[in-house]
Amino acid sequence: MMNRNNDQLITKFDEIAEKYDGQRRKLIPCFDDFYRTATSLVQPRASAPRILDLGAGTGLLSSYILAQYPAAKLTLIDLSQGMLDIAKLRFGEMNENLTIQAGDYTTFESDEPFDCVVSALSIHHLEDQAKQNLYARIFKLLKPGGIFVNADQILGSTPFLDHLYRADWEAKIEATDLTREALQAAYERTKLDKMAPLDQQLAWLKAIGFADVDCVYKYYNFVVMFAQKPEA
Repeated sequence: MMNRNNDQLITKFDEIAEKYDGQRRKLIPCFDDFYRTATSLVQPRASAPRILDLGAGTGLLSSYILAQYPAAKLTLIDLSQGMLDIAKLRFGEMNENLTIQAGDYTTFESDEPFDCVVSALSIHHLEDQAKQNLYARIFKLLKPGGIFVNADQILGSTPFLDHLYRADWEAKIEATDLTREALQAAYERTKLDKMAPLDQQLAWLKAIGFADVDCVYKYYNFVVMFAQKPEA
């Protein structure tokens, strides 16, 4: 059963699905470095890796990964069917190596493990306990040696830093050519955010059993986290 926050997320992201990719570059001041870093960290050992994209949205991150690994077998899952409809247009319906699925990724299960699990700008919508539960689920979904890459937003570790992050973001997006309506919609969507501090999330990953846990990239509250499941 969908909870209230999931219902709100679906509504908000269905509403902006067609405009999302065009706006995202303007709403993420560090867009190029952010996505380039996340993509570069996806270094599976298999030539045709199985990759799971959680909160895949319009398939933006997956499109970068697919350009790097054309033989990859990708599974995209997201709550918003509207966003996934854009992903289907992006990739085409006939790609046999692509599975696109609407649903709640916090309950996703698979009989076959993945080489990589990735996520971009999604996990920060979960409550802290749900984040920890998801990280544990991801650990189980990965093959030994498998990689987890999370490109996301984090809470400042102090109120001062969090205000600094927010002020910088607002100043940067206000300087773009986004319409007042688009800016207001972006501000409204932040009310659904449930961000957690970076150090806390890295500690959760380590406690679950991940190795090589690190924040590889950071720009104010935009971060790219990396973790690897140890070899059996």
